[in-house]
Amino acid sequence: MVLLQLLNLMAPCYFLCLLAVTFSLQLFIFLPGMCEEQSLPLSGLLHSFLLVFFLVNVIGNYFLVIWNSPTSSGKSADAEMSEKPFCRICTRMMWEQEHHCFFTGTCIGRSNLRSFVLFCLHASCSCFHAVLAGVGYISHSFSLSFSNPLTFLRLLPLSVTRFFSGSLLSSEMLAVLMLYLWFGVGLACGAFCCHQLLLISRRPVCQQNPSINWMDNMTSVFGKRWMMAILFPSLKEK
Repeated sequence: MVLLQLLNLMAPCYFLCLLAVTFSLQLFIFLPGMCEEQSLPLSGLLHSFLLVFFLVNVIGNYFLVIWNSPTSSGKSADAEMSEKPFCRICTRMMWEQEHHCFFTGTCIGRSNLRSFVLFCLHASCSCFHAVLAGVGYISHSFSLSFSNPLTFLRLLPLSVTRFFSGSLLSSEMLAVLMLYLWFGVGLACGAFCCHQLLLISRRPVCQQNPSINWMDNMTSVFGKRWMMAILFPSLKEK
């Protein structure tokens, strides 16, 4: 139990540190490399727009997940004897919660499920966007071509060898390490997003009417203005 509580504190710190490092690398290393010319090229403008778009949506939906955390019913004497599962970390009955998310430090339920799915979606897209920007930076710095998929596998040992030989800067080594981390986190967040969408489509969030179809299930979670929620983090309309 102590380890779970410690993980519940460390996971949000890990996420915030990953976000800070990602934003710093893109802002101070990747973006200046795209804007070496006096006039900002189209790729630099597109990269800047995507960077701000994903940053706003990731941070916005992350805090909406925490803000709309399911209300706690408190820990009662017969809580653990109930048919409903009990979250020991949040000390609350899990009436409509899907699971406990350590990266946000709270349970995921009907009140914040939409924000959680959108957070996973934008986090995955943000990671893969960082991977593309990192590949462009590394290709230019290392004079490597990623047309061969095996280049991605050979990149890490090649970078470690160059780093310890003194021919690779610390910032370049950090970019290489983050490249693999972004790829892994992007796959994990994408898998979480697809898994939650599959669960939502297969059964209603509210179990009182199990006969409704998958479109009704989606609407009950994302609302009718779901497109606006994808473009900008917002509260679900009542």
